[in-house]
Amino acid sequence: MLPSPRRLKCLLALFCGGTTAALSAAEPAITSVGYTPGGKIAFDLTSEPGMYHILRRARTLSEVTRGRPVAIVRGGPEPITISDSSRPKEQGYYQVTHLTSAAGRDSDRDGFSDWLELARPGYYNPLNPAPPVARAQGSIMVVNRTHFEQLAARDDRPGAQSVREIKFLVYDVHTATPVLYFANSNRYQYHFDFTSQVVNRYNDLGLFNSETYFDNTRRKNLAGSLIAHDNYVDENGRQGLYTVEFWPTDPVAFRFVEKGYELIAAAMPFVDGNIAYHPASETQRRWHRDEKENYDNSYINVVQTEDLYANVVYTGLNPGEGYGRLRVVDGTEILSVRDIVIFRNIPNDLTHVAGIITEIPQTPLSHINLKAKQNNTPNAFIKDASTHPEIAPFLDQNIYYKVTADGFEIRAATDAEVDTWFEAIRPENPQIPQRDLSITAIRPLSQIQFNDSDAFGAKAANVAELRQIMPRNAPNGFAIPFYFYDEFMKFNGLYEEAQTMLDQPLFQNSPLFRDALLKRFRKDIENAPLPTWMSDAIGVLQDSIGPDTPLRARSSTNNEDLQGFNGAGLYSSFTHYLNEGHLEKTVKQVWASLWNYRAFEERDFWRIDHFSAAMGVLVHPNYEDEQANGVGVTTNIFDPRWEGHYVNVQIGENLVTNPEAGSIPEEYLIARLAGSADEIQYIRFSNQLPEGQTVLTRNQALDLKTKMDLVHSHFRTKYNPGNTSTWAMEVEFKITETGSLLIKQARPWVF
Repeated sequence: MLPSPRRLKCLLALFCGGTTAALSAAEPAITSVGYTPGGKIAFDLTSEPGMYHILRRARTLSEVTRGRPVAIVRGGPEPITISDSSRPKEQGYYQVTHLTSAAGRDSDRDGFSDWLELARPGYYNPLNPAPPVARAQGSIMVVNRTHFEQLAARDDRPGAQSVREIKFLVYDVHTATPVLYFANSNRYQYHFDFTSQVVNRYNDLGLFNSETYFDNTRRKNLAGSLIAHDNYVDENGRQGLYTVEFWPTDPVAFRFVEKGYELIAAAMPFVDGNIAYHPASETQRRWHRDEKENYDNSYINVVQTEDLYANVVYTGLNPGEGYGRLRVVDGTEILSVRDIVIFRNIPNDLTHVAGIITEIPQTPLSHINLKAKQNNTPNAFIKDASTHPEIAPFLDQNIYYKVTADGFEIRAATDAEVDTWFEAIRPENPQIPQRDLSITAIRPLSQIQFNDSDAFGAKAANVAELRQIMPRNAPNGFAIPFYFYDEFMKFNGLYEEAQTMLDQPLFQNSPLFRDALLKRFRKDIENAPLPTWMSDAIGVLQDSIGPDTPLRARSSTNNEDLQGFNGAGLYSSFTHYLNEGHLEKTVKQVWASLWNYRAFEERDFWRIDHFSAAMGVLVHPNYEDEQANGVGVTTNIFDPRWEGHYVNVQIGENLVTNPEAGSIPEEYLIARLAGSADEIQYIRFSNQLPEGQTVLTRNQALDLKTKMDLVHSHFRTKYNPGNTSTWAMEVEFKITETGSLLIKQARPWVF
């Protein structure tokens, strides 16, 4: 809370009384005390050429004369302003000292006068006693945003993709005279590279690590990152936040955080209060909670993860560009591959479109982002996109749309540009998916192997593999082969009916008409009879599981869950309840979903032959009243150099892949980092739970990681990818009503 105007008057009198007289004919004076736009306390001064001014801050009046300098500025013929390096607390004491170049000081006691250091900001820093380094190597001060960008490298952080980051080092942090360096992070990827090659403090990596990380009793240095969250907006509408962060498993104590934070804040005078310490991991959150009183009484701004990412107004989830007609979608509008769509909520299903914008945050594992990655579709979260001044004027027009890490670009486009782009991104030649019709009988999962995917679909074959490696944590059931679908379609003349439908000009030219005819065709499939032998075989399957067991019938095709083609959300699965009679009813619903509008549009865009596409059905007991469900990827998607897994999970039956309106899942990275076996870094917490609660307990998260490790290792030998460093599996899982972990699906991750 900032002091009231009445409080400011009292402080002003105090500040004027504490001013040190200048050695000048015209004595400078404090003319007013106020705040910068970012909330830092500021003093307006009269000054003269050849003068400079020092601002000190202390918590008590008795300490103010020897308080730590927080700002130094050069004077001049015009009035100047000097401000604190951080936003103020409820009560503080300041002293402004006026000095001349002739009677200057060496405030940081580095052997260089303040006046000299003020003349070359960036190379010198009068508030940081670090010896200067070459500008190409780093700096001991960041003078403006341009300088920041020169030093910063792009990096992926949990929750923040491709952000600008500067690595910093604070030496002698255990003493009263610490020194600060900002590394040119494009040249020096690791802190040790900078310390050994530039500062020449350490040549022994083991010694550097032992004195820098993980142990506050022997810590002599701080190694961290300064990260620009440019799309963060605070409660006052001010955009941009710089966060001070440390290695997630490094338990940095308050006394060290404070020294580093104060040095960094004072070394970035262009930053107007929008800098904060971010305890980014569970280790650091625990330390912050334990020392919260110290933080509350300090000048450190702290931002927690849930607040940091809740206040982001833009996230580029899948960079790229595209052309199409910009549309706002509220419900079940028919979309096409030539539409760029603004979704007010995350859709439950999505056809192939030219570009995606959502007005509520997405996660990287939502079905729409998986589809965007698969199709190279630009995809971004943009808060209030439909009314955004740079977007709203282009509604219902052809546009060019580009997504980058920093922001988006939208401009008007012509019909010719849209047509040219559309033809350029489609494959030139038809694609024929493999289908094996030689397997003519329903099989239990125990008799299906990985190589049987051409007969049963990748989903069924991969669940069968899961049963082999973790029988207690995967569904058990049966798979109906492609042969049944093919024989059913031929028995009822449905292939011929489909061809007649496809040949109609209105079907080819009108998305609305195409959707209507596909709906009618699906009804024809659902109402068509099965051959007696086929109905009997499905009845035997149903009876073998048990007449009192609700069943889940899941789509398993030959054009989804493949390497390079995810197909997430294209087809439909259905639950067969006890009062629905013969299972064939539900099996036909799954078969019919091969002709969903979104699935047809996807195949048509990629020129996949519709009549070679085939649907198998995976059948197993249905799981109800689950405690949680989620999706995970068996790699650290932010930094694959460190082993880890990325997970989204939500309570109950609220799907992560197709969330309910307004639902935000729990999102975290669990990684094996230096200094710890497994560290959890939460990115977001579920908004369906009270504050402070997590969907998964730590033990459940560790159990899930163990099972995901097993999935990764097993399927890597099956898929035998060319590049194992970037290859991973995506798994869907749930915590059942009884609290057991169930891995219900595994497929290659499309990155």
